[in-house]
Amino acid sequence: MNFEGAKQFILEKLKNELKPILYYHDISHTLDVFQSTVRIAKLEKVSSANLILLKTAAMYHDCGMLTTYKGHEEASCVIAAEYLPNFGYTTADIAQVNKMIIATKLPQNASTHLEQIICDADLDYLGRDDFFMISHRLKLEWNLQNFIVTTLKEWYKLQVNFLGGHQFFTQSAKDTRDAGKLKNLNQIKEICPHMVQQ
Repeated sequence: MNFEGAKQFILEKLKNELKPILYYHDISHTLDVFQSTVRIAKLEKVSSANLILLKTAAMYHDCGMLTTYKGHEEASCVIAAEYLPNFGYTTADIAQVNKMIIATKLPQNASTHLEQIICDADLDYLGRDDFFMISHRLKLEWNLQNFIVTTLKEWYKLQVNFLGGHQFFTQSAKDTRDAGKLKNLNQIKEICPHMVQQ
């Protein structure tokens, strides 16, 4: 498997072809999830062979945004299946990569260790200090896509419910991000004291 070739190929496509109104699902999100995937995988002691597949899934997990917004995970699998053979990935490799991509679809459904890692990496920002900045980029994107149009009050209510109901899968993500996620949740409640989980 030529991971570096597959990585550079999809990064070029994302850089040149993603719509500029994707303020959340842009190339920086892909790179952020990739870096978080590598960090968690190291903590989880993933083997080198599995790490290549995991890193590939991270790089391709949202590339379906090139063609569609709703159902982009499935579209990502189509793109991965089309191009990864050019970089030495077998049918079995691509099947595993695509299962990891589909696992990130909300609500997340991870049945393997690798799927758990990429799911945690995809939502790693929930427990970080840049949560509010990233969260508002997602709000802007949703509004522009007419996906879910919300007021700021409605958005914070969604965030309270999402943060309050979310659980990381891996112990490494729990150890490194749970405290930050709780801090972010409490900050929203301080800003909007009437926001309660429903």
